[in-house]
Amino acid sequence: MNTGERTYRSRRRKADRLYELDGLRLLAALCVVLFHYTFSGPVGGTTSVTYPEISGLTQYGYLGVDLFFLISGFVVLMSAWGRTPRAFAASRLARLYPAYWLGVIVTGLVTVTLGQGMFDLSPVQILVNLTMFQPVFDVPNVDVVYWTLWAEMRFYFLILVVAWMGVTRGRVMALLWGWLAMTALVQLGVLPRVADLVVQSEFAHYFIGGMALFMVYQFGVTWQTLLLVPLCLANAVHRGLGYAEAVGARYGVEYDPRVIATVITAAFLVMALAAVRAVRPLARPWLVAAGALTYPLYLLHAHIGFIVIERTGGAVNRWVLLAALVAVMCLAAHAVHRWVERPAAPLLRRLAGPRTPPDATGSPPPVPARPTGAAGRC
Repeated sequence: MNTGERTYRSRRRKADRLYELDGLRLLAALCVVLFHYTFSGPVGGTTSVTYPEISGLTQYGYLGVDLFFLISGFVVLMSAWGRTPRAFAASRLARLYPAYWLGVIVTGLVTVTLGQGMFDLSPVQILVNLTMFQPVFDVPNVDVVYWTLWAEMRFYFLILVVAWMGVTRGRVMALLWGWLAMTALVQLGVLPRVADLVVQSEFAHYFIGGMALFMVYQFGVTWQTLLLVPLCLANAVHRGLGYAEAVGARYGVEYDPRVIATVITAAFLVMALAAVRAVRPLARPWLVAAGALTYPLYLLHAHIGFIVIERTGGAVNRWVLLAALVAVMCLAAHAVHRWVERPAAPLLRRLAGPRTPPDATGSPPPVPARPTGAAGRC
């Protein structure tokens, strides 16, 4: 294959939407929802409605967050590729904040009016949470799930730095190797713990692995990605087993290390198959609508769901309650996407300049892409 053909195929790939990632994102979100409603809520004492029949399975649902981070590494690098720093920042602001602001306000209102005795909340806490920088000020999250947003935000800052330097193949690979090395240094105690504010050694392997898989998608398999992805997987399994012990100690349960290792490995495998387009026949355009539910569903489900379960659990069959609550949350997520995210995102994106063509291959500007959309967002 000559250089021109490789360049053409690369451009055509960028024009494709990865519908399969939209489906994976919704699957991850539903795993987290069921983890909260049927396991962490009852076992943690937040709700009194129990689901012992399925809690042994849904206790592993927190691993949906790990899949979120892996997908995020892939799609956020894709989002930054060929964009100016201003355009990338605007795209991330448009992605994160509109639904988040509504989520903070709605969760705050429901907590204040119906959640008395379950969660403590103050006006100052709500106001600080609206910035998404509450960990900086040591202010508690309005909702327990917001901790992942701070991890995502720090990842975005790293990508923004690369965007300022100019996103190229060489710079991205240097970032991946350097970040992975720093992760090892933090774990070995060579770097001070404060460095972990940037390194995020607990979850960095997912972001790095996701970005490496995007490089596979963009440029094909290379010796560097053949090394990076297995290294990230090995570290993910290692840290995942330790994290499972901590989660188990918190809730007084035992996690099967074989299940943890299998789920994490499966997440990497599915993402690798998506990167080489092996699962493309399974992709369907309707998955875009499914993926659009993910972020609002994640933001809204936890504390509001706990309050609804606790306030209505004694009057409604628990299985009907679970099914109805998940359905209502999905409908609410659709409403947020339809009437908040879609109208607000273009307004924030106007802060951005025009998208610039990628120059990682040293090739001329790409031909106009067919209008099938960009990759799924995370």
